[in-house]
Formats: sequence, structure tokens, C-alpha cells
Amino acid sequence: MGSERSAPTQISPVTAGPVEANPTGPSPGRAALVLMFIAVALLSLIARVAYLQTYGRQQTILKAERQHHQTQPLAARRGSIFDRNGTLIACTIQNRGVFIDPKFMQERYQDENRWVQLDTDLPKLAALLGIDALELAQMLSDRSEERYIKLSDCVSGETEKKIRALRMPGVGFMPVNHRVYPLGSLAGHIIGGVGKGQIGLEGIEMKFELDLAGKDGSQRVLKDAKRRAIGVAEEDYVPPQHGRHLVLTIDANIQLIAEQELEAACDQFRAKRGEVVVMDPKTGEVLALANYPGFNPQEISETPPEIRRNAALVAPYEPGSAIKPFIVGPAIDRKITSPGDVWPISGISWFTPYGRRISDVHGYGPLTTWDILVKSSNVGMAMLGQKMGNPALHEALTSFGFGKRTGIELGGEDPGLVRELSAWSKHSTDSVVQGYELMVTPLQLARAFCAYANGGKLPTVRLVKGVLDADGNVVTSRPPPAFADLPQVVTPETAAQIRRILADVPLRGTATSIKRFVPGTRQYEVPTWYMWNIFGKTGTAHISEGRAGYSHNRYNSTFLAGAPYENPRLVVAITLHEPDRSIAHYGGTVSGPAGAKILGRALTYLQVPPSPELAPPPPEITKKLVNYQPSVYIKPSPDRIR
Repeated sequence: MGSERSAPTQISPVTAGPVEANPTGPSPGRAALVLMFIAVALLSLIARVAYLQTYGRQQTILKAERQHHQTQPLAARRGSIFDRNGTLIACTIQNRGVFIDPKFMQERYQDENRWVQLDTDLPKLAALLGIDALELAQMLSDRSEERYIKLSDCVSGETEKKIRALRMPGVGFMPVNHRVYPLGSLAGHIIGGVGKGQIGLEGIEMKFELDLAGKDGSQRVLKDAKRRAIGVAEEDYVPPQHGRHLVLTIDANIQLIAEQELEAACDQFRAKRGEVVVMDPKTGEVLALANYPGFNPQEISETPPEIRRNAALVAPYEPGSAIKPFIVGPAIDRKITSPGDVWPISGISWFTPYGRRISDVHGYGPLTTWDILVKSSNVGMAMLGQKMGNPALHEALTSFGFGKRTGIELGGEDPGLVRELSAWSKHSTDSVVQGYELMVTPLQLARAFCAYANGGKLPTVRLVKGVLDADGNVVTSRPPPAFADLPQVVTPETAAQIRRILADVPLRGTATSIKRFVPGTRQYEVPTWYMWNIFGKTGTAHISEGRAGYSHNRYNSTFLAGAPYENPRLVVAITLHEPDRSIAHYGGTVSGPAGAKILGRALTYLQVPPSPELAPPPPEITKKLVNYQPSVYIKPSPDRIR
């Protein structure tokens, strides 16, 4: 009977055990890696979409805008500068400048296969612009990817026509503002000038930069595929705000007179430099302010800084005897002395109470206060200084504005120097009254002298009358302060007394050389200024050499004057520095004639009637005066005046 058999079991040859079949599929690690790659891809897509919808979108729009639009600046026109009569001193004109687009130029010549023509056109263009052809070709090669290179700021209309006739692609013209000074070097130190970008560098041009410059505008131009302008939307046009105009107090004619006479005097006496200031004593308006040597504002960039320096207000100096009226006036005003007081001067020298020797150029013997000014006696002034004392001397000088800025509308004004009273010594008493140990500017001297011309008031210095907008409408008017509100430094009576004393200076004092001898005779030539009675004061000062003391060969020569004596219209301060001593060096000889000529020519221009004959001093004064001669007050006949 057969038995039933079971199925055989497989035996592994290695393990000798049973083998189970494995299920198929990826491992968990591999699945995680795949999922991570998918997540990164999704995140990248999301980030890209976010970028394109935000920042990328803006960049795309801006790129399209740049391709279709171009923003062009619109330069504001710089304001003009006028004198008090409306004479144009500085203005801005629009020239045609030339530029090239190197990239566009080379693309066009390449597209048209005109390279040989470019080699012919470039030398022609260079010749018309006055530049080197090889340099232009090198520039074109070195900057081939640039889109704008300026070749010239200004070309004439004829040159523009010739350049256009070349029909060179990539050559264009643009408007360029150009500063022009129609009167050349006139008033150069007042006006200053502009540099690159039409920015003021000196003088009024720099001080009033914000008013004159204006504000640039712009326009956003829509262009076609060939970069040709199509139009400008209203909202894309911002017009420029043109600069404002300035009206100055100076008179161009008086300025010209001052510059001519200053230059002539400096040439005649071989002075290193000089300054002159002409003012209206009642309003404080500066009618002329000149320095020698001068410069042309058109060439300011090529002018050395020492020439551009406006020394009339930035370079103080020791004035010498020109300071004396500003001490005698307060002394009379405070009853310390009177014009008829006689001072016991016994000779050419005098020793102070502490033993310092004071000397005069000439020995006169006893002098009145009147003649101390007329003859400019150092000994008499030292005696007066001892009587006044340092506090009164210090107060006198500071009351006339010395040691302080005048406030003129120009940058860099120096206040001069009047030391604090605590720094004065016993030597200061005698030094200050002779015009040493203090420093002043010609502008300060002119302003202070105005007080004797207008009745004792110290005027406010003014150089700008007003500001106009681009259309000529008044924006700011700068009238002078009310005369009654000005500081009263001396009484009207004292001012009249000092003015009368100083009227003797050109007739019998230190400024008689403003009258000239006729060659070959002993007769005076009577100049035109003699039509008016002039009052003035001379000053001659040794120049300090620091610790080496004062030079015996170098001087500053000054003349202060006003006219007409009866109703002063003008005041002038003129200083020549370091005239040639072999010719002359005294203020009355060097600066006096030039100052008198300026007054004479300016009064003639202003059509001021001639003065009547000057009355002699009062009898109680004349009997005390030195070498008094009534004939000096007799006016010459009109036919002798020339």
C-alpha cells in the first residue's frame, strides 16, 4: 500500500536553511532625497515668480523706460549783474557746444561700410574745432563704448554750419551757458568770476551764488526705436528757475575813473599795489572799489590768487597820519581840546614823560590843534594823546568802527586791529596817535571819513542796491538805513569844524603837491579839481618788518579826501603800497594827486556845480596859524582851470 509524500524543501547551500522571497521598491532614504529635490524646485519656481512680480518687474519696466525715454537736464540761466544805472557788468549767454557719440558713430560707419570716409572726416572735424586730429582719433578708439564726449563749449555760427555740412553721424550740438563780462576787467575785484559749472569763485559771484545760480530743470523725452525724440508729456517737463539779477551801488563810470587814476599813480611811483574806495557819505553806498593790479573776471581761473585778493577789504595795514582826524575829532567833541588851543612845541623833537623821543618831519614851533592836523605834527598828536589818555583814545577809534567789519556784502572782510585796552601800554599812547599799533583797511578809512562829510554819522556800507527776479521784478530792495538811525560818532558841530580844518590841508598843509608847477615857471598849474573845495588828510607810514622793526625804505602812502566841502557828495580813500622812495613816498605827494583827480573827474561826471571861494579861518584862529597867507584862499579865474 503506498504512502503519501510531502513536497521537498529547498536548502540553501550557504546557510543550509530555508530562503524567503524579498519584496521589490525604493528605500526610504532615496525617497526623501527625491522629495527634497522636488521641494527645492517648487520653491525656486515660487521665488522666481515672486521676483518677476516684484523687483524683477520694476527692473524690466525701468529697462523699457530707458529704451523709450531719456531724461534731459535743462540748465538754469545765471542771473545778470548791473551797476546803479543799469549798465550791464555780467551776464550769461547761450553758446552752441559740440559733442560726439563714439559708439553710435562707429556703428553707423560700420553699417554703411564707410571706414575710409571716417579717416577723412575726423581730420576735418578736428581742424574746425582747433584740436589735434590724432588725439581725436585716439579718444574715439579709447572711449569707443561711451555715448557722450564734449569736444567744445563754444563754436561760432559759421563753424557750426561747416560741421553740419560734414554730415558725420554721432556729432551733435548742445546749448551751453557761458558767463560774459562786457566791461572786461572793470570792477574785477568786486565781481569775482565763475569757474567750471558756472559756480562763483570770488566776489559778488560767490557771495550771491544762491541768488544768481537759479535751479536747473529737466524734461523726460519719449523716443522711437531709432532714438529720435517724439514728444514730452506735460507732467514730464520741469522748467528751470533762472537766476536772479543783482543791482550794485557802484557807478561804472566812477569805477573806471578810480581804476584809471589808481593805475596811473602806481605806474608813476612804481608802487607794488594800491587800493581806492569811493563812497557816497550820506548813504554809505560804495560807488567804486578798485585794486591794482587788476584782473579780468573772464580769466579768473588763470589769475594768481594774490592778484584776485580784494586788498581794499581783506588786507589791513598801519595807516600812519591818516588816523589823526579820528582822534582830534573826538578830542574836540569831548572838550579835551579846541581848534584854537596852542600846544608848546619847541622844536622838531619832543620827549614823552617816560623818555620816548617823538619827531616831526619839519619843526614849526608852537602849533594850534588846527595846525596839528593841517601840518600833521607827530609831536602835537603825542601831546594830545598824553592829555586824552588810553581809554579815551581807545573809545575814539572804536567809535569810528575801527577793529570791526563794515558789513559790506563781500566775503573775507578783515576787521582790522584795535587791540583790547588792557593790552595797551604807555608806548601805545604815542604810537596810536601816529597811526601805528593798529591796522585798518581802505574801506574802513573811507567809511570813517564819511562821518566828517555828513555831519557826524557813521554810515552803513552798502554794495548791493537790490535783487530782481528773472523777469526784472523787484524781489528785494535794500534802501539805506534812515539817516537819523545811524550812530552819531561826533556832533554835527564837531564834524563841521574838522571838515573846515581839513579843507586847509590841500591849500597850506601836507597835500599842497596836488597842485603842480608848470614846467619852466614858478606858477602852479590849476587842475580841474580846483573847481571844488576839497578837504582831506594825508598819511605816510613805515612798513613793519616784524622783529626787525620798521623799514626805512618801505612805506604805505594814503590820502583821504571829500568834496565839495560845502555839501560833500563824495569821499575817497586811496593807498599806494611801497612806492619807489627814490621818486617819492609821502602820502600827499604819492596818493594825494590821484585822489584829487578822482574827485575832480567824478564830480565833473556828476555835474556838481563848482564851489564858491573858501572862506579863511576865523580871525581868532588865523592869528595863531603858522605861515598863514590869505592869498591861498583866493580862487583862480575860470580860464586858468583846466
